[in-house]
Amino acid sequence: MQDILDIRVLASLEPISSFSPARLRELLDYCHVETVAQGGDPFSEHPPAGQSVYLLRGELEVVYEDDNRVLIRSGSEWARHPIGKRQPAIRSAHALSDVQLLRVNDDLLDRMVTWDQFAYHDDAKPLALKEGSESALKRLLNSGMFSAENLSNSPFAHLPSANIGKLLNCIEAVAVWDKDVVIREGDDGDYYYLIESGRAQVTRLVGGANLVLAELKSGDVFGEEALISDSKRNATVTMKSNGVLLRLKKQDFMELMQEPLLHRISYEDARKKAAQGAIWLDVRHPPEYRYDKLPGAINVPLNDIRNAIGVLSKATTYIAYCQSGRRSAAAAFILAQAGYDVYVLENGLWSVPKARQQQ
Repeated sequence: MQDILDIRVLASLEPISSFSPARLRELLDYCHVETVAQGGDPFSEHPPAGQSVYLLRGELEVVYEDDNRVLIRSGSEWARHPIGKRQPAIRSAHALSDVQLLRVNDDLLDRMVTWDQFAYHDDAKPLALKEGSESALKRLLNSGMFSAENLSNSPFAHLPSANIGKLLNCIEAVAVWDKDVVIREGDDGDYYYLIESGRAQVTRLVGGANLVLAELKSGDVFGEEALISDSKRNATVTMKSNGVLLRLKKQDFMELMQEPLLHRISYEDARKKAAQGAIWLDVRHPPEYRYDKLPGAINVPLNDIRNAIGVLSKATTYIAYCQSGRRSAAAAFILAQAGYDVYVLENGLWSVPKARQQQ
C-alpha cells in the first residue's frame, strides 16, 4: 500500500487535508487501498456504509437510488470528497476504467477531525479556556494520548463529540517523578488518571507485604474503580519513572466519561440478550458467585477484571452484574474502555427475582 499511498495523496482529500503531516502519517496505517478492474462494481460486495471512500485513480460512474448518475474522475473536485456522502443511497457503481479506491473508517476519521479542530486551528476556539491554558491544551492534544491508535482503542474512542470540549477544559497534565505515590490504598477516590508518558506499578497490601498487581505504561489508565463504585482506593499506584499524567476530577469523570461508556440494562431486557447469546459476567468474589449465581454465568471478580482483557472474547456480548450494580459498573467501564460490548445489570441481583437465581 505504501508505494501507492502517501501523505501527499491524503493531503489532497477532504476533510483529511486539514490534518498535520504527523496526523496524516498516522492515518496511513488505517487506510485501505483497493484496485477494481474496468467493468467492475466496487460496492456490490463491499458497500460503503460506515466508510469514507475516495477515488484515487480512474473513472467511476455512480448510480443513486433517485436514478441520478454521477461520473467521477480522479483528480476532480468530486474525487476530493467521499463518494456518496449527503446523497441518496448508492444503487450501483461501474468502473469505466481500472480504478483505485481508498477506504477509511468513518467513525475513526470523524473522531480525528473533531479532535484536530481543537489541536491545530488557531481560529477555532470553541472552548472557554482557563487563562494560560491554551498552549498546554495544544501540547496535550499533540501528545501520544490522542494518537489515532488511542482514538481507536482508548476511552476517547467512545467519547461523545459533545463532551470533547468540556473534557479538554477539565483535564489536567501533571508532572510526576520516579517513586511518587499517585494514589494510596485506603484513600478516598478523587481523580481518574491516564498515563501520557512514564511507567507505574500497582500494588496491594496482602498479609503485610506489598503484592504487585500490574505494571502500567504510556496509554494505560487507572483510578476509575473507586470513583465508579464510590469506595476507597483498593490499591496503591507508584511511579517507576519520571512522567506526565493526565487527570480528571471525580465529578468531571463521572459526567463526561463514565456515563457515555456505561450501558445499563433492565433484568428483563438482559434476559432477552442472554437468550440471544450474551454471557452473564458475575464480578463478585467466588464465594458469592457459588452461592447465588445466575444460570450460565461466568465469574471474573472485579479485582481480576483487567487480567481478563484479551482472554474474554470481543466477539461476545457480556452482561456484568454484582449484588447492587456498583462493582459491575466499575468492571463494565474497564472492559468498555478496552473495546468490549458490555452491559451493566441495573441494580444488580437486587433486581432479579429469587426464583431466577441458581442456588
